[in-house]
Amino acid sequence: MSQKFVHINGTLVPYEQATAPLYDHSLLYGDGAFEGIRSYNGKVFKLDEHLDRMYYSAKALAIDLPVTQDVMRNSLLELCRVNDHQNGYIRLTITRGTFLGLDPKHSNGPANVYISTEQLTLYPQAMYDNGLTMITVSTRVPPTFVSDPRIKCTGKYTNNIQAKMEANRAGVGEGVMLNLEGYVMECTGDNIFIVKNGVIRTPPPSTCGLVGITRTTVIQVARAAGIQVDEALLTPYDIYTADECFLTGTGAEVIPAVVLDGRSIGTGKPGPVTGRVIGLFRQHTRETGVAF
Repeated sequence: MSQKFVHINGTLVPYEQATAPLYDHSLLYGDGAFEGIRSYNGKVFKLDEHLDRMYYSAKALAIDLPVTQDVMRNSLLELCRVNDHQNGYIRLTITRGTFLGLDPKHSNGPANVYISTEQLTLYPQAMYDNGLTMITVSTRVPPTFVSDPRIKCTGKYTNNIQAKMEANRAGVGEGVMLNLEGYVMECTGDNIFIVKNGVIRTPPPSTCGLVGITRTTVIQVARAAGIQVDEALLTPYDIYTADECFLTGTGAEVIPAVVLDGRSIGTGKPGPVTGRVIGLFRQHTRETGVAF
């Protein structure tokens, strides 16, 4: 097997030798941002959209990245090429830098940039075939006046991890997270959609947590195929009484959900609209992307 590399601050480093500094500010305080990206058939999917979001997150966090977006893009493509990462997951992480102490003014060096490639499967194949069982978790999504969900910040995900642990304790595949008003926002790592009378509905950006790139892609391909997609406030009741439900995310891609809080969604099996959306999404991944 050929040697595998990671990209650390502009340098290719053998995977076995890759380390992060003890005083990396993300390690100490969760002070950083990240993107999960996928490659399909030798092409990176939605690369520029992911990089745009990364640089917006960095700007919102006032992290001054040491390289331009074009240089970051080329580094990521180089790593995929060197590792022959035809199909799989790509992780891009940035942190404020390496220094001890909370105050950013004590930073004595540039931001850190880490890029790696890996295989990642969030759910077993049986859950894609038969659908996820979910619960509504008690862990709430922080309001936007606490943490803007458009920032894909490393520290924010402590909350999602707590929610995932709730789902694990209940022995189910996913947890539905609500905001403080009781509206559905997202699952622990995915956006959520329902289908009712042939119409797809999903929480609007103001309440949906992170506006996922897979979420946006699914909306675009579904509408292009003539399927109506609306953004609307949802409560658990709307999921209980839906005909179908599915989740989207870079790691998950598109996966059906068939039970919430012990209540079957529709027939309790993946539905036809969900199946069609999965097919449209997979076709789109084959037709688009940045070759490396």
